[in-house]
Amino acid sequence: MDFTIPEELVALRASFAAFLDREVRPLEETVAPSIHAGTFDDAVRAAAATVKRRACEEGFYAAHLPESVGGSGLSTLGMALLVEDAAASGLRLATYAVAPPNPEGPSPLLLDLPEHLWDTYLVPLVKGEQTMCFALTEPEAGSDAQAIKTRATRDGDDWVITGRKHYITNADRADFAVVFAVTDPEKRAAGGITAFVVPRSQWTPGKRQLTIGDSHPSELILEDARVPGDHVVGEVGLGFFAAMRFLNAGRAYIGAQCLGLAEWCLSSAVEHAKARTAFGKPLGKFQGVSFKLAESKAEIEAMRWLTYHLAWAVDAGQEPMLDASIVKYYDTERAYAVADRCLQVFGGMGLLKEGPIEHVLRHLRILRVVEGASEVQLLVISKTMGL
Repeated sequence: MDFTIPEELVALRASFAAFLDREVRPLEETVAPSIHAGTFDDAVRAAAATVKRRACEEGFYAAHLPESVGGSGLSTLGMALLVEDAAASGLRLATYAVAPPNPEGPSPLLLDLPEHLWDTYLVPLVKGEQTMCFALTEPEAGSDAQAIKTRATRDGDDWVITGRKHYITNADRADFAVVFAVTDPEKRAAGGITAFVVPRSQWTPGKRQLTIGDSHPSELILEDARVPGDHVVGEVGLGFFAAMRFLNAGRAYIGAQCLGLAEWCLSSAVEHAKARTAFGKPLGKFQGVSFKLAESKAEIEAMRWLTYHLAWAVDAGQEPMLDASIVKYYDTERAYAVADRCLQVFGGMGLLKEGPIEHVLRHLRILRVVEGASEVQLLVISKTMGL
């Protein structure tokens, strides 16, 4: 076993760090008041768009996509390292410099579209010119995704789709949606659910659903939405199977983001514990503080190697479903615990929105639910144990 990060990826990380310092940090300083106030106004959106555009120009944003659509063919491990570093930087705008794991960015799933549609849907995503959304969840189908009720029926050369999705990130701004719909009610997940690319003109954003996070999903309403027959992602009836092909890499990117956010929280808390004094000595000299931070360091290292190993397994062509569930469960749960401990070290200061951790804690709480809740991951893990 060789756990050494390849030299080319070390160099890539150094280049990305320089990009964040050169391009992102100055922009963040100009819009920091709005970010801290939780008002993602036009100035913040403009700054985020600038970061995305520059990251596209530098080749970071969609590096995980193949060169045939404008990416770099970067390995899963390489992209995971960039996601980690963006999160660990503490820069809120850094998340716009890399596409994963944000569902508005280009997904390899779209490579299963007919090639003549790549220039219409995939390439503009890679260039940062458009955004998408991923429409699976419904009011009565969350963790049990096969229970979706959205239906798609053939009408000549087209498909007609009717249904209501909710908790859809970027539904109010996306240029198109990947929509999962039932095409065979008898088969459902066993060959009866299909994924479609649906242009923005064919669906309507519904109620905006306010969450504890800084961004808010929306409903997505389809009323006899009409899409051409060639807008099927992969094969008819195999939508779930197409999505599963890229699930493991997606879990590696979520794990990498959790890892980076936990690293940021710990480094912030350690610096505070060294500088802040109480009862005549630095906070870090009290075991009630130092032991909690030491425990966090141990958990972060466990997160690191679980995440890197998953990325390595994906790159090796394996199908590490168990590893992916372990990473999704462990990293989200432990990163949240780390953030919670680190916020406690800051005391009242930790509760302030302009502080370094409050927004991280809220985001990590969301990650324990989305993309497969922790309990679902435990169910998958327990089944592999024969339980």
